Amino acid sequence: MNIQSAINKELFIPRDERMLVAVEVRRRKRKRMSSLLPGAKGDYTTFICVSVTNTRPHQLLITKVKRFGGSSSFTRRSQWTVEQLRQVNGINPNKDSPEFDLVFDNAVDQWVASSSAEKCIFVQILYHACQTYWEGKAGSLGKAGKLGKVGRKGKPSQHAHEELGAGPSDSSPGPASKTLRARRKSHVPPRKAEFINCQSKLTGDACTMNLVIYRCKAFLNRMKNMMVTNQRSSGRGQPGQRATGSTVGNVVQRVNVSLGERGDRLTRAEDKTVELMHKAHQFADTAHK
Repeated sequence: MNIQSAINKELFIPRDERMLVAVEVRRRKRKRMSSLLPGAKGDYTTFICVSVTNTRPHQLLITKVKRFGGSSSFTRRSQWTVEQLRQVNGINPNKDSPEFDLVFDNAVDQWVASSSAEKCIFVQILYHACQTYWEGKAGSLGKAGKLGKVGRKGKPSQHAHEELGAGPSDSSPGPASKTLRARRKSHVPPRKAEFINCQSKLTGDACTMNLVIYRCKAFLNRMKNMMVTNQRSSGRGQPGQRATGSTVGNVVQRVNVSLGERGDRLTRAEDKTVELMHKAHQFADTAHK
């Protein structure tokens, strides 16, 4: 069982939530050691997780999870709703980088992911999860607005019937109309978080292939790290094993480079497609004139 499955099984499934993605991170600027749990001594691993509740209305949540050294269990540290998320900063819009910032109503976190691919997967899934959540939220608000309009349609005839035998003192709105107005005011469209300095291939529509490429690169990075760890733990003085590990590492490196080149070609193709669509729209506008 990988780490993401373990986190989902231990922390989210018991709370009737479904984890969408988790990324291992470390802070770009370390906090003071006094803020850590007693006895932790800074030996811990941090994960940022995105989850959604299974019950309706669905809630999109961002959770900070930690696993302290010497322990196999995970600890839920902080949690925010997507309404509290104000900004996602990808730091560099021109190339893959592991740095990103999350800005909430009451906190600003500056993170470095374990790899650029892991960060890109996280940002891409978070962006599309936010889009789906906001679209569903807007749809529910639209239904509430239609119900309010239907409730107001029967009122003119009712007021006209009352005015036949009522004086000027009956012009004040009744409790039902006040309730409707209060209900309409309560349905305020949610403030959407802005995604800045993020590559277009992470926030665009044609990004399924990019997600597959990033998953492959993340998998290869994990394999490479595991092989490096195994080489260090196996000790020195075994040239045959070092040669084998070096050969496998070179293969992983070549596959990683080829995946990166594939991703660059896809990005250039997407940019070219957008440019051609823009020129086609310009030509169509000129032809209509």
